[in-house]
Amino acid sequence: MISPSQTNMTTNTSSERSDTIAANCATSEVHAASPTIRKLHEYLGSEFFPVICDVACGAGHFGLSFAGKAGTIVGVDPAANMLRAMEKQAAERGIMVETANARAEALPFADGIFDLTLCRLAAHHFSDIGKAVSEMQRVTRIGGRVVIIDLEGPAETEAANLNHHLELLHDPTHVRSYPVTEWRGLITSSGLIVERCLPDQREFPDGLSVQRWCEISASGVAAESRIRATLQSAEPEQLQALGIRREANEFFLTIPALLMISRKSTEIETSSEFLKQTIPIGDAPK
Repeated sequence: MISPSQTNMTTNTSSERSDTIAANCATSEVHAASPTIRKLHEYLGSEFFPVICDVACGAGHFGLSFAGKAGTIVGVDPAANMLRAMEKQAAERGIMVETANARAEALPFADGIFDLTLCRLAAHHFSDIGKAVSEMQRVTRIGGRVVIIDLEGPAETEAANLNHHLELLHDPTHVRSYPVTEWRGLITSSGLIVERCLPDQREFPDGLSVQRWCEISASGVAAESRIRATLQSAEPEQLQALGIRREANEFFLTIPALLMISRKSTEIETSSEFLKQTIPIGDAPK
């Protein structure tokens, strides 16, 4: 059993809001599965992970996707209702899980105890993204992996501004969707090595209607109306950059994301001589 250390978790607006939409996330088709999750499992193959941690786990879909490929599955979230949703799903499927009520920026675990640390569709809410990535690195064992799937921010300024405006209307606890270049910097700054990076993914390639998108997050009628007005006035190129298409009077979002698979380096790998022999980060395989 993984024992969380004693911690006084500060409740924040994001966790309070998550508590109110836990049931929605549990039944959300976006959160339940995605082509990106399938690609990750294909990449990892039959590898077994004795202990894994799903950070900001929400209703636990990502962590639970490792049932049969992990010995112990631990879910961490600042929202108690999200943890209860994960526990309910796990019980219904006959999966044993452990949960901890904590923020990604202050994980209540000892150093190096997880073989695989996961985080999906949550990092754009973190108040201190650098600290959160560093914490994921800290609790992962040497040679273990940290896997992050999150919204991918556009590199182009106008598209990025539009995306940020829409995301805030959709969920006011949104902080930022980071472009792939910034994700690479966050990963390497924490001491992790990028093993594989897959940008330009789509979490819902068939397209999720604005109505359903807002329903899942309980955005409200006023916010949904403003989102529609914003999309109607947007340039076609901007919508294309955000993976949004229009059909009649409705808009559909494909939810651009990236998959970042990184590994906690050994002392040898972080030495200057080793780094001289490795591929520069900008040329790392996608």
